[in-house]
Amino acid sequence: MIKDIRDNQPVEGIFLVREVNRGETKNGKPFLALTVMDASGEIGGRVWENADRYLASCRVGATIKIKAQAQSYRNVLQLRIDHLEECEVVAEEMGALIPITGGDIPAMAAELTELARSIADRHLRELTLAFIDDHHLFTLFKKAPAAKYMHHACLGGLLEHTLGVARAAAAVSALYPAVDRSLLMAGAILHDIGKLIEFNYEIFPYDYSDRGRLVGHMVLGIEMIQEKISGIDNFPEESATHLKHLILAHHGRHEFGSPSLPMMLEAFALNFLDDLDAKMDYLTGLARKMDTGGYQWSEYQRNLERFLYLRRPESEEERRETNGDAEEIDPRQRSLFR
Repeated sequence: MIKDIRDNQPVEGIFLVREVNRGETKNGKPFLALTVMDASGEIGGRVWENADRYLASCRVGATIKIKAQAQSYRNVLQLRIDHLEECEVVAEEMGALIPITGGDIPAMAAELTELARSIADRHLRELTLAFIDDHHLFTLFKKAPAAKYMHHACLGGLLEHTLGVARAAAAVSALYPAVDRSLLMAGAILHDIGKLIEFNYEIFPYDYSDRGRLVGHMVLGIEMIQEKISGIDNFPEESATHLKHLILAHHGRHEFGSPSLPMMLEAFALNFLDDLDAKMDYLTGLARKMDTGGYQWSEYQRNLERFLYLRRPESEEERRETNGDAEEIDPRQRSLFR
């Protein structure tokens, strides 16, 4: 698995091609720059010999068997690929190549449905459930990633991210009574609904659709919401406008892709909650790649413009060992140890 590759290690295995580019050295010699992946992560690689011969086997989405040597270049681990060939992988084995959420998809879908049903405002509840009750859309929603790279970039990632934001929205609504819970909850559940059109889900790794690149998921989401609203009798125009503002402002700033800046209490909350859930997933993913032990420094993260000081999360077995003594506490005395 990619997560287990170490410097100077020979590597032989089957991987999925995420990206491929053909380049030439200063002397005009062709080479290939690949990014390959499996369920545990991704890694870059270079083909320096016979590049043009191998190019046909390296299309995006292809499964390839490679022989390579792991090398660290400028503190980044990559592969020097000496041989590759395309190979067939049966559907039952694709799970080793495609990252998938660690959550229980049916359980997460059921919890999200209950949160939608908890929306007090009748029209916003009906609108939100219209998406969940749309079998085609919700089936796609349960398998879609939330992003290509940055966070929740796995099968089921969109569901996991949306549920995380919705859970946080419920908590924030309880903490701040001034927040319109119905509006914030509807915004949390529907804020990324346009990603069902933004990406093309025909082959993995998923890429942007033409409409996705040209229009973007926020505007596409507005179009999808308006289409559902048109099927609901007497949907209040003010509620529609407020919800659309939350969708269009949830990235918070124009340079981050938001057509509008947050101008409502609920829009500020949704922006912060969306960013929080995305950042937590990104940082946790980096932390999982750390060696065992205490806190360690990550490589420089260009997107965050900083190094990060992270500790690998405990496994379930490690948590049980750590908390073993606490489980023996008499329940009648448990309050003494909180």
